[in-house]
Amino acid sequence: MVAAERAPTALGGARKRGGTRMRTAWPHLRSPSTRNAILRAAAREHRWFLVVLSLGAALRLVTMLGYRPALWFPDSYTYVVTALRPRPDLVRPAGYSMFLRLLEPFHAFGVVVAVQHLLGLAMGVLVYATVLRRGGRAWAATLATAPVLLDAYQIELEHLLVSDTLFAFLIVATICTLLGTPTWRGTCAAGALLGAATLTRTVGLPLVVVVAAWLLLRRSGPRRPGAGTADRREVTSVSPVRRLLSHSGWAGARLAVVLVVVALVPIAGYAAWFSATYHRFGIVGSNGVFLYARTMSFADCGVMRPPPDLAVLCDGRPPSRRPPSQEFVWAPDAPLVALPGITFTKETDRLAGRFAFLALRSQPVDYAVSVLSELARSFTWGRPVYPDQEIYDYYEFPARTPAPPGRYPAMVGADLAVRYEQGPIGTRIVEPFAGWMRAYQDVARLPGTALLAILLLPPAVAVASTWRSRRAAHPSEGNRDAVQPLEGNRSAVQPLEGNRSAVQQSGPRTVPSLRSGARRWGAPSWALPWVASVSLLVIPAATAEFDYRYVLPAVPLACLAAALLTARQADRSETS
Repeated sequence: MVAAERAPTALGGARKRGGTRMRTAWPHLRSPSTRNAILRAAAREHRWFLVVLSLGAALRLVTMLGYRPALWFPDSYTYVVTALRPRPDLVRPAGYSMFLRLLEPFHAFGVVVAVQHLLGLAMGVLVYATVLRRGGRAWAATLATAPVLLDAYQIELEHLLVSDTLFAFLIVATICTLLGTPTWRGTCAAGALLGAATLTRTVGLPLVVVVAAWLLLRRSGPRRPGAGTADRREVTSVSPVRRLLSHSGWAGARLAVVLVVVALVPIAGYAAWFSATYHRFGIVGSNGVFLYARTMSFADCGVMRPPPDLAVLCDGRPPSRRPPSQEFVWAPDAPLVALPGITFTKETDRLAGRFAFLALRSQPVDYAVSVLSELARSFTWGRPVYPDQEIYDYYEFPARTPAPPGRYPAMVGADLAVRYEQGPIGTRIVEPFAGWMRAYQDVARLPGTALLAILLLPPAVAVASTWRSRRAAHPSEGNRDAVQPLEGNRSAVQPLEGNRSAVQQSGPRTVPSLRSGARRWGAPSWALPWVASVSLLVIPAATAEFDYRYVLPAVPLACLAAALLTARQADRSETS
C-alpha cells in the first residue's frame, strides 16, 4: 500500500530544460513488485465493485452458453433487413442496423450479443467510475451498478437482438461524459453520442434539449474576474437573469450550442437520406401513426366530433374495452390498418397525425390521465402481463426453442439473417446453463417500486437539505434571543480593534452554515442523470405505450443520480 501511495508522487511528466522536452524515466514502474503492489492496492480499494462486476460477467457467460447464438424479437428481423439492404426504415431509425452491419464480417449473431453484453458491463463501469470521479462514496457507487450488472431482465435484454442495449450505453456514456466540468472536447463527444443514440431510438431526440438545458444551467454561475475562494463563499442574491448574462453564463450557452450542433449533424445527414428515399422530411415516417394509436386509449369521437375524413379512424368500442395501443398499428382489423395501402404511407401517417392532435386538443385531461396510467406501470412491484402474452414472453428466458417467425416481413428478415450468420439462426437451448438463468430470473430483478424509490430519493434529499439549511441560516423568532447578545454583555462579544484580525480569520468558519442556506442557481450533478432517467420513462408513455424493455435503459441513470447524492462536496465547490 505504501508503494501504491508513493507511486503517484513519483510519476513525473515530461520536463522542459533549455527549451527542449526531455523524457522522464520511470524506473520504479518497471519493477514487477511495484506494479503488483499498485494492482493489489487498487483491487483492495475496489474489491466490492470487482465482485459485482465479476458476478455480472459470469451471469452473461452462462447466458451465452445456455442460449446460442441469440434470442430473437419481432423487431430483430427488420433490423437485419435494413443492415443487409441499407435503406431508411419507416418505423425505426437505422442506428442499430448499422451496428449489425459493422459486425457482419464475423457472420455470427453470437458475436453481436457478446458485444451487447460487454456494453452492459461497460455501463456498470461507467456508473461506478463517474460516482468516484465526482467524489462519491465507493459503497454508493457499487450499489448503483448492481441493477445494470445483476438484473436478470437486463441480461436477457442484452441477449435479444434489439436496439435497447446499444441505446442505453450511448445515453449513459453521454451523461457520464458531461458530469464534472464540461469541456469543449467532452461536449463534442457527448453531442456525437447523442446523435448516435437518436439514430438508434428516436426517444433520444428530446434528450438533446434536456442535456443542452443542463449545460446552460450548470455553467451559469456567477464568476467575478479575480474572485477567490473566500469571495465565492459569500452569500449572493444575484438574479438568474444576471447570472445567465455573466461570462460563465455565455460559456454555458456556447457549450449548449456546440452540443446541439454536433448532435444534429448526423441526424440531419440521416434525415437527408430519408428525404431522398421517401420524399418526406424526418428520420422515421410513423410518428403520426404511433401517436394515433396512443390516443386510442382514451379518444372519444363523440367528444372530438371529427370531420368525415377523420371519422373513419374512430373506434366504436368504449376506451375501457379496447386493446392495447400497439394493436391499432399492427392488428389487421384496426381502423388505420384497414385503409387502402400500407400503414406508413405519407398520406396515412398525416391523416393519423391529424386525428391524434384533434384528440389531444379535445381531451387534454383524458390524455394526461392516460399518460399517468401508462407511467404507473413502470412502478408496480410485480410484472403483470402487458401488453399481451406474446410480447411478455419475449422478455423471459424461454424453456423451449422459440418458433420461427410466421409473418411475411419477418420471414424475409429471417432469410437474410441466415445469410448474415452463414448458417442456421434458430436459438439452441443448452442445459443446465439455460435452466440456471431461468431460475435466476425468478428471483433477481429490480422491482418497479424500488425504481420509484430510487427516483424519489434525490429530490427528497434536496428538499430536506434546503429546508435544514434555511432553518440554520434564519433561526426562528422564538430562539432569536439565544443568539442575540444582551445589551449589557455586548462588550464581551464585540472584538477590540487590536484583535479584529483574529476575528476576521475565524469569520469564514461561520460562513458555510450561512452559505448552505443561500439560494444557489445552477443544477447539481445528480440532476442531469435524474432528468434523463425520468424522460426515458415519460416519453414512451406519452407517445407510444408502456413496454418493459423501455424501462431498463432508465435504471442505470436513476441509480447514478441517487449515488451522486454522496458527492455533495463536489456540488458545493462547483455551484459556488
